[in-house]
Amino acid sequence: MFERFRFVLCTPTHPGNIGAAARALKTMGFGRLVLVNPRHFPDPKASARAAGADDLLARAVVCASLDDALQGVTLSVGLTARRRDLSHPMLPLRELASSLPQEALGEGEVALVFGTEMSGLTNAELDLCQILAHIPTDPAFGSLNLGAAVQLVAYELRHALRQERGPQAREYPLATHDDMELFYAHLERVLTGSGFLDPQHPGRLMVRLRRLFSRARVEREEISILRGILRTLYPADDGSSPLNRG
Repeated sequence: MFERFRFVLCTPTHPGNIGAAARALKTMGFGRLVLVNPRHFPDPKASARAAGADDLLARAVVCASLDDALQGVTLSVGLTARRRDLSHPMLPLRELASSLPQEALGEGEVALVFGTEMSGLTNAELDLCQILAHIPTDPAFGSLNLGAAVQLVAYELRHALRQERGPQAREYPLATHDDMELFYAHLERVLTGSGFLDPQHPGRLMVRLRRLFSRARVEREEISILRGILRTLYPADDGSSPLNRG
């Protein structure tokens, strides 16, 4: 179960924080660290702060984008310190952690996504996450070091995974991040081609549609049905658009 969770650090600027995150994960039994565009990696400062978790640094996956880092996951959780003007569900950390063992059963994989040290996750990065979570802190001072935030999340998740809950695997597997991104691209092409979406003035239509389907937790079979409907309703979508991804 522990290997079904990946911890994703977006654009970490300080290599010491990468090492601290690796150490935090190893103490809690997790081993999958993913780095999106790290400013300095590998780096001696990361190894020094890892304090014996060098094996996690050696296995860390480096990606060029968050989209690449989320390939194959069925749930992505964005950790943020402040409420955003988005309609994502937003959970306190402990409540989130208690729900995650169920997500990792069967074929499920979960990504815990952390933003850069200075400003956290961007709205574009949060658009790729289905749920937002926050670590309850003193409202007067909510600043947490990246390594400390990873430690807290890993601790709460370890506690939840070790509970004897006896959860049942899903009968039908959820759509992966890859499946959903292909669907969103297909949907945007159809909405544009039909005239419903004006690409010059798109507003927040696609953002709101992403939120809708994120709340629905769509199954893989349902995505096939939805894309079949799109092909039938708008056969003019021949895949020639530059938005086409599959």
